[in-house]
Amino acid sequence: MVKVHYFFDPMCGWCYGASSLVSVLADMPELEIIYHPGGMIPKRAIDPSFRQHILQADGQIANMTKVHFGDAYKARVAGAGDFIVDSYSTTRAFLVGQEMGIEAHFMLAAIQKAHYQDGKHLDELDALAELAVSMGLDKATWNEKMADSEASMLNQVEESHRLMGKLRISGYPTMIIERNDQLTWLEHSKYYGRTAEWERYLAELV
Repeated sequence: MVKVHYFFDPMCGWCYGASSLVSVLADMPELEIIYHPGGMIPKRAIDPSFRQHILQADGQIANMTKVHFGDAYKARVAGAGDFIVDSYSTTRAFLVGQEMGIEAHFMLAAIQKAHYQDGKHLDELDALAELAVSMGLDKATWNEKMADSEASMLNQVEESHRLMGKLRISGYPTMIIERNDQLTWLEHSKYYGRTAEWERYLAELV
């Protein structure tokens, strides 16, 4: 089977912008997506002086990719309260969701929607548990697995960084197709908001 290596972060705006492209990849039975989480932002409050830059970047992402940034999210970024971002907790949730039977692209999309549309506080474990329950997962089992997930998450992030160094990858999202031991970087940025053309591009490669 042809593999697609996807280097991403749940809290990466451009990865959210690429979500429709990832959905196309996931729907192609001849492809297997290998997810490489990057741990881009260890838990921290974003400085108010940087928030306007975030909103401007989000506007550019929305224009190019057609994804929707919700009012609740924009209010959090622009508001007076702390805006805390945590790639590690959301990556743990991404991994635990898969362990409990949710397909990877569905879990990632749910996390992205909760953050970028609904403005949920995903640095808080209770908010992630609420998301899990909304997806039909058992809360007690979820909490147990989340409590034991940090070491596995850190190992996966470390492995992602090792591969990124080896392949000279400097940012997210990055998509690389692996076929017959050959690696080809996918030109995904040309296809933001153009899923039909993206499908044809992938079909030619596969």
